[in-house]
Amino acid sequence: MTYLTKPRLHHPTLARNRVGYTRRDYEGKVSTLCAGCGHDSISAAIIQACWELDIAPHRVAKLSGIGCSSKTPDYFLGASHGFNTVHGRMPSVLTGANLANRDLLYLGVSGDGDSASIGLGQFAHAMRRGVNMVYIVENNGVYGLTKGQFSATADKGSKSKKGALNADSPVDLVAMALQLGATYIARGFSGDKAQLVPLIKGAIAHRGAAFLDIISPCVTFNNHAGSTRSYDYVREHNDAVNRIDFITPRTEITATIAPGETVDVEQHDGTVLRLRKLHANYDPCDRVSAMAHVQALHAAGEIATGLLYVEAEAPDLHEALNTSATPLNALDERALCPGSAVLDKINAGLR
Repeated sequence: MTYLTKPRLHHPTLARNRVGYTRRDYEGKVSTLCAGCGHDSISAAIIQACWELDIAPHRVAKLSGIGCSSKTPDYFLGASHGFNTVHGRMPSVLTGANLANRDLLYLGVSGDGDSASIGLGQFAHAMRRGVNMVYIVENNGVYGLTKGQFSATADKGSKSKKGALNADSPVDLVAMALQLGATYIARGFSGDKAQLVPLIKGAIAHRGAAFLDIISPCVTFNNHAGSTRSYDYVREHNDAVNRIDFITPRTEITATIAPGETVDVEQHDGTVLRLRKLHANYDPCDRVSAMAHVQALHAAGEIATGLLYVEAEAPDLHEALNTSATPLNALDERALCPGSAVLDKINAGLR
């Protein structure tokens, strides 16, 4: 955490969104990460996405675990709710919070060490249960806080800063999310803001488990020749399956895109994901094809980025459990303790 603060007074001419906030109102404390860290670029993209979506900061609950990535919620949305959990346990705490208060927007921020090692089981169950959340993994392939050891997502054969080669096969969180049933799955690059901001906006608008794996180079321990998580490597091996625009009923948000066929995917709230297909045969609504494409590119040493899979009409955990439309934390004693007759009826239905 940092105790450095930014000035609270903003210039009166700063642009405001539809709910009256400037972009500065979505910032947090001053980052203490290394200068040039990709995680700071992701924080900036989250700030931009929330400001453009006109989200009041107090409607957001941000949760994290342990690691460089899990420090970043302190650097954005300073006026939102926040909870820093123990190592790898963010998904469970977020699930409990979501069940108690379904009215908040839940943003889980984790890292490749936090989610692909100690938290792998937590990650898996959050994906398969369809928890309504945006789950962001800031993926740099190393343990930055403990001086650059390989993480579970480091590619086999990649080289550490000290010259050691990684002999272990990587955990591919995108492939796991596809297999486990997440309904919005994307991979981005911290160095490509034009692609990243619309991906985050689409994830926020999506109902269900939205997972974003964001390659975020560690400039201190993993930005050298031989690393597959360096800025140069990702730029040279990035294969974008599409470019995405996020469209609200009021205005259109555009990004720099390549020409091609367009596919519009309407979300539950009426917003639209507009995909420009860069691969003529790629279908982001086909889960099996998405899994095959991601694996084929990985075998060729390429990194698939963009919106890899989306299921527009996806149920979330509340729908599966048939929970109360009123958040559980807002129910009174009569609703929570309806009496023995109601309890007997419920028990009878379980026999």
